[in-house]
Amino acid sequence: MKIWLERSPLIAILRGVRPDEVIGICAALEEAGVVIVEVPLNSPSPMESIRLLAENFGDRMLVGAGTVMTPAQVDEIAGVGGRLIVTPHADPAIVRAAKRLGLFAAPGFFTPAEAFSLLQAGADCIKLFPAEGSNPAALRGMRAIFPPGTMVIPVGGIAPDNIAIWHEAGAAGYGIGSSIYKPGDTAEIVGRKAAALVAACRAVRPG
Repeated sequence: MKIWLERSPLIAILRGVRPDEVIGICAALEEAGVVIVEVPLNSPSPMESIRLLAENFGDRMLVGAGTVMTPAQVDEIAGVGGRLIVTPHADPAIVRAAKRLGLFAAPGFFTPAEAFSLLQAGADCIKLFPAEGSNPAALRGMRAIFPPGTMVIPVGGIAPDNIAIWHEAGAAGYGIGSSIYKPGDTAEIVGRKAAALVAACRAVRPG
């Protein structure tokens, strides 16, 4: 997971995307420099969108699913080519299911107790969610007690104007929802949003 985040620390969350538009939107993301994409499972026909992305971008982008709620869904995601499992909650069973299949696991947490249970289960990184209900100071404090090398990804309310603050607190990456895509956005709009986010990341992470 680290190598993907080093290429680009942005995770594009395409909540609500449809299969008929997902390829064009992902092409715009790739052109802007985004290399990690998740399709939340509460989107229309999410497995079809994940399959299309895996077939068309899977050799050069990390494609997976968000809002994963059960271990059974992990099997289905792997079956269509998804390689990233993102949850909104702290469920070690989903992490273990992902790791058994050789997938990347990025489960959600809000408290240190949840974070440690996920790390013990083998999480590749952990998702601070909802980040707008926390703050960079809380992340800084938690990182002081997490194992060295723990990668924390704040998700929720992240935008170009606050990436620097989260970076200073030690965020390893940023999950981006409506600031990069919302239903109705064209590929052109997504490309512009992604370019602004990539520029904000490069400003705080030169090279």
